[in-house]
Amino acid sequence: MTLKYILTSLRKKQRSSIGYAALIISFFGIASRILGLIRDRMLAANFGAGDTLDVYYAAFRLPDFIFEILIVGSLAAAFIPIFNQLRAQKKIAQSWQLVHDLLLTLLLMIATLAIIGMIFAPQIMHIIVPGFTEEKITLSARLARIMFLSPIFLVISAVLGSVLVSLKRFLLYASAPLFYNIGIIIGITIITPLLHDPIGLAWGVVLGAMLHLIIHIIALRGIGWQWHIVRKNFYRTTNVKRVLRMMLPRILGSASQQLSFLLTTFFASILASGSLTIFTFAYNIQSVILGLVGVSFALAVFPALTTTFAEGNITTFNTIVERTLRRVLYYAIPLSMIFWVVRAQLVRVIYGAGHFDWNDTDQTIHILSILLFAVFAQVLIPLLARTYYAMHDTKTPLYAALFAQGVNIIIIVTCIHRFGLSAIAYGVVAATLVNAGLLFFMLSKHHVKLSHTRIYRALFFIVLASLIAAFVVHAVKTLFGTIFTLHYVWEVLAQLFFATGAGILMYLGMSSLFGLQEFDTIKKKIILRIFGRQIVAAEEQHLGTGAGPQ
Repeated sequence: MTLKYILTSLRKKQRSSIGYAALIISFFGIASRILGLIRDRMLAANFGAGDTLDVYYAAFRLPDFIFEILIVGSLAAAFIPIFNQLRAQKKIAQSWQLVHDLLLTLLLMIATLAIIGMIFAPQIMHIIVPGFTEEKITLSARLARIMFLSPIFLVISAVLGSVLVSLKRFLLYASAPLFYNIGIIIGITIITPLLHDPIGLAWGVVLGAMLHLIIHIIALRGIGWQWHIVRKNFYRTTNVKRVLRMMLPRILGSASQQLSFLLTTFFASILASGSLTIFTFAYNIQSVILGLVGVSFALAVFPALTTTFAEGNITTFNTIVERTLRRVLYYAIPLSMIFWVVRAQLVRVIYGAGHFDWNDTDQTIHILSILLFAVFAQVLIPLLARTYYAMHDTKTPLYAALFAQGVNIIIIVTCIHRFGLSAIAYGVVAATLVNAGLLFFMLSKHHVKLSHTRIYRALFFIVLASLIAAFVVHAVKTLFGTIFTLHYVWEVLAQLFFATGAGILMYLGMSSLFGLQEFDTIKKKIILRIFGRQIVAAEEQHLGTGAGPQ
């Protein structure tokens, strides 16, 4: 079996199956997350939870804020429905003209904001990290000025990536974050030592953004897109205006979420040195589940949602939402429970090296233990939000996000003096639960008819199977603790590997015992195909069936 045959087969399957598309995104998501954790371990080992990494993460907030509020989430949610609609109406030339005009429009906006950010970086840093010393603020501004180059590359990459998602070409699209992390790792291991200056970390971020763009450019080969001549008033065309109008509410929603990150940075700066780094490290671990499950399925299902809604096939639309929601919970709940049981091992394996001492490790474990309680809700938000976007409703997710962030602010402000860094984690958890809850229960107002009975029944068995799996993980973890001293990383890694593996096997066994439909999908779509057996009952034949024992 040649590589060309494998790639051709994957391309066909990713365009015809949500499950395969999610599998592709998850596969590269796992690789990217692993690299991301390696990246964080290198940062922890080289710099520890102290001033340097506090400066790095504070500087990263500025360009990230601009890119996140203008592009991430809002672009795909607004662009994909309109792009797909044009293509469904056989207006292919207009769809490519939209890509061209929108790309120039967003590039002009981001470049303008990046230049402003570079000029006023010191003043902005004084506002978002008032607790930093003057020396730390100066260094943060230096790093931020360089990092402001990254959104310029990433905005081009985001537009091209949205085209790839629309056309269901997930293979290279999903691999781009992998190369983004590779660029940052090069910054840590090569550029920073060469320059003998933490500013090399900023150049690594820029390199990662460039690699991210290059991968998307390569992926666009062979899909028929050609560069058009720049038109006068390209930013005022009808379709560009439609996209921007749809983006605006989502931009405000993203701004509310980014406000949460800025608040984290603001309040962490007035706490002990290293607080911002510790929170970021803990958040990065729990967000692995979000990336692997929540984002993967949301991205994979979005084109199908927009298409079925545009065609007026509401029954299929409702079925896709319900089925995907159950799938997300099926994977996220056991992972979050397993992560909670082995949280100490995760932190020790990922960060426990070099300058990252036991006190840093202990604090990171504590913050992680809080954040994991909201993972099951966090993974639902991308799917639920895109469900509204597919219906051309960008306001409801905005209102839910704003209300949730209001809860976040209240909790942080009222609790930080008593609980310190934990108060920030409490605020994030509460906001996540509120946001997901509002999005889920307000679906009924849009006449999205989900079978709550099937969902709750599946949820019951998923939680039960997850609890049993978590108990097995704890038992195996404890057994390893009695056999090995756990003084060495390889011992902790072995403990983590075998305990987690035992838990996953137990969860799959319980899924089979309870008759969970999602396990049948795994068995039919993955396990049996590995051995080359033919599958007659396809996933799509079970769109309307329930979950749990029949």
